[in-house]
Amino acid sequence: MKALGPIPIEYTAKDGELAIGGRIASALAKEARETPLFVYSREIIEQRIAGLRKAMPERLNIHYAMKANPYGPLLEFMADLVDGLDIASAGELQQAREAGYLPREISFAGPGKRDRELFAAIKAGVTLNLESENEADRALQIGKELRIAPRLAIRVNPSFELRGSGMKMGGGAKPFGLDAERVPALARKIVDAEANWRGFHIYSGSQALDAEAIIESQAHVLDVAATLAQEAGVPVPHLNMGGGFGIPYFDKDTPLDIAEVGDALKARFAGLPPVLAETQFAIELGRYLVGEAGVYLTRIVDRKVSHETTYLITDGGLHHQLAASGNFGTVVRRNYPVAIANRFDAEPEEVVNVVGCLCTPLDRLADAAHLPRAEVGDLIAVFCAGAYGASASPDNFLGQGPALEMLV
Repeated sequence: MKALGPIPIEYTAKDGELAIGGRIASALAKEARETPLFVYSREIIEQRIAGLRKAMPERLNIHYAMKANPYGPLLEFMADLVDGLDIASAGELQQAREAGYLPREISFAGPGKRDRELFAAIKAGVTLNLESENEADRALQIGKELRIAPRLAIRVNPSFELRGSGMKMGGGAKPFGLDAERVPALARKIVDAEANWRGFHIYSGSQALDAEAIIESQAHVLDVAATLAQEAGVPVPHLNMGGGFGIPYFDKDTPLDIAEVGDALKARFAGLPPVLAETQFAIELGRYLVGEAGVYLTRIVDRKVSHETTYLITDGGLHHQLAASGNFGTVVRRNYPVAIANRFDAEPEEVVNVVGCLCTPLDRLADAAHLPRAEVGDLIAVFCAGAYGASASPDNFLGQGPALEMLV
């Protein structure tokens, strides 16, 4: 038997079933008319952002990293809750504009921006987080052609990384950003070219649950930003401090202590160096805002026994929930939080493997999981499905197609 990850505390039973946004899972599946189905809770997102604002310094803006979940209705809903949006492609720029975000609220990061993407961003008035000197040259030239002063910031590749990060974005050789020692010269060039200088973007890692590691990283970010600004002789109008706030996916994971992080950042903000005194600060979060607000519902279509092992075979799988299958950055596969949605308050009775419908042994949603007895037609709930689920999975693998999505 292998342990399951912790089910977020916001989820409770109603009439014996899992309730999402006050509605039972079977009713949501019935309304959708088919499964698999992603369901996202407005209430949980609102609670998460309200708690974050309460913990963090008032002068700290909250940006949503759209790559975590670009579902249209969710994106529109987030627009009233966050201060900015971070995108990584021209496609995301179009989605952001359709969702009602203003260009000044949008920043565009990511290596390998094509000229047409730079053109679209500059024309719209979006801030570009530059990843190289070459990208800066192309942006400045496009700005001249458009007769627009482009909004330009520099993404810094810092010499440190976020300890305990599930995905390291800084420290050593990286395709992301400009090595710190090369930043001052480029910053001066941007200012001298009379572009709209917007400051720095410093992102060192993601999915960290250790408050001390995040506090340490944020302190380094502030120090690096101040040093680079002094060396370049330029102000820092805006500093995107990155994110890195994680959520518990696996057994023995514990929630990040946001209050501890916020208290430390408040103390740092109280003693900022003069070069950062007028800076507007932001953190960039994706999974922390929406990850635990999502549930993937998939129906059991077969129950079988092979060599004394019971398999619950579902109509979903890794083509929608790649991360839960253990094939999205995980070295050793561990179980996400999983439950029998329509028997949510029932006691576990058996040890089963929950698998998807694909013709590959990689398609696993839970290994040796201790769950209530389940039959064909019952619903499996995979939690922590609000981020890097539908849009980060190969939904056309074997011609299966995308899952339905719903905001409740």
